[in-house]
Amino acid sequence: MKLTGILHTAAFCFAFVACASAPPVSDGLALTQPEPTVAPETTTTSAPPSASTTTTTIDDRTGSPPPVWLGTRLLPLRPGETNGVAQPTPPEFADRQLWTTDTLPPPADNLFVSTISNPPPADVLARSTWREDCPVGTDDLTYVQVSFYGFDERFHTGEFIVHASHAQGLVGVFAELHAMRFPIEEMKVTTQEAVDAHPTGDSNNTSSFVCRPAVNSGSWSRHALGGAIDVNPFHNPYVKGDLVIPELAGDYLNREAAKVGMVTPEIVALFADMGWSWGGNWNSAKDWMHFSDSGG
Repeated sequence: MKLTGILHTAAFCFAFVACASAPPVSDGLALTQPEPTVAPETTTTSAPPSASTTTTTIDDRTGSPPPVWLGTRLLPLRPGETNGVAQPTPPEFADRQLWTTDTLPPPADNLFVSTISNPPPADVLARSTWREDCPVGTDDLTYVQVSFYGFDERFHTGEFIVHASHAQGLVGVFAELHAMRFPIEEMKVTTQEAVDAHPTGDSNNTSSFVCRPAVNSGSWSRHALGGAIDVNPFHNPYVKGDLVIPELAGDYLNREAAKVGMVTPEIVALFADMGWSWGGNWNSAKDWMHFSDSGG
């Protein structure tokens, strides 16, 4: 695949190991609850010293800050499920373009930077969903950091865990997305607390490895093998019948709307170049966020 962005790799320490085989199953998503809102970055201008000094605060970011209620409104559950009942999309999210809350130091400039660490550092594994009964060992997993472009038109550092055999390919895809200035809201390692949390239907984390079954299935998800990634879940929801995940993302079921943050044919082609298929092409369900190495 030809990269149109500038790829600067700070470290490459990975092993290419064949992914454990598992039958493809219809998959869902790897969601996390959003981080608490923090005070926005500001540019402050002050008048010259005088008896009375006036201070003006200016924030030049595009988009908008996360609403204070993000991640706090618990949804009623569907009967017999851990998924919530779909709700109308809040007006604030009809064209969702939220600022990114940095959990890692942002890059120094607008150049694409990545690091690959195999196996993942112990502290990263400790806050992930990996456990002894997962269908993939830690030596087969890789921790990746990449630069990404936010809806706030600023550059950020994201992270994910993936199977070692796919690390380099995904770095290439994110280098292309960076060059395209395709916006991503959030990209961080999924925690067990986030998986177990009561659904609020408003999360939007781009994530890969999550040790869990597929949606409403007893079989392992491709995420549990490090062979899948979900991109901007809120902009690209999963839908099957009246089940929508995230549950507040109903406004994004109309794929003709072409809103910022939605997966485009160009992005599908990037993943196809590395041999991955798209959940938006499924028949019994649509999983527009989901790309995987097996079709499931």
